Amino acid sequence: MSCSFNFSDKKVLVTGASQGLGYEICKSLSNLNAKVFALARNREKLEALAKEHTNIVPIVGDVTETKEELEKILAEHQPFDFLINNAAIAHMESALEATVKNLDEMYQVNVRGPIIIAEIVAKEMIAHEIKGSIVNVSSQSGLRPLHDRIGYSSSKAALDMVTRVQAREWGIHGIRVNSVNPTVIILEQGLGVWSDSDKAKWMRDQLPLKKFAAGKDVINAILFLLSDASALTTGLAFPVDGGYSSQ
Repeated sequence: MSCSFNFSDKKVLVTGASQGLGYEICKSLSNLNAKVFALARNREKLEALAKEHTNIVPIVGDVTETKEELEKILAEHQPFDFLINNAAIAHMESALEATVKNLDEMYQVNVRGPIIIAEIVAKEMIAHEIKGSIVNVSSQSGLRPLHDRIGYSSSKAALDMVTRVQAREWGIHGIRVNSVNPTVIILEQGLGVWSDSDKAKWMRDQLPLKKFAAGKDVINAILFLLSDASALTTGLAFPVDGGYSSQ
């Protein structure tokens, strides 16, 4: 039996929406009839996205803003049915070379941002009795250690615990919260930090399926976690990693 998704009459907030996976998530949800609110710092890219898809609303903002500023930015668009905390930043540093600047930046974007934005969104879901779904975009790095990722891996592990706490506290209100934990994602922008062929081969060789994730692999997992197909799923770290974290 095939599974199809339709999010008509649903409002979804996506952070980190101006590029990479966030950009593709917005387009996919738009094509599935959702009203998409795309939050990012890059006004030009957001406006280009909205020009292509009339049901995408650009919101210019930074996930590291104060709670008061984020509440103000989101107020006119609330409440939402879904939230995808996708904004993230990665600095590759070893456990002997971590810098305070990069650690602070990663924890602000990868952990504090999702906590505050989910709090703002969930309060309105509860107030309007919306049984919503939240997906925090994490990483295989939060489930298994990798070299040169002391800050990034620990921030994603923290995000997975954020997911479990949110799911535990908000389940009584019918709000489900899950993480999706992808391996390296192949998008139009390329491999990014994995562009080095030897490094990419080494990582692929660690995966039982011997291949990285396509954008659609991760997006399909997110759509499943948003949808009623996963109505009894909450507090889960959902690996899309070719089997890496099973080892």
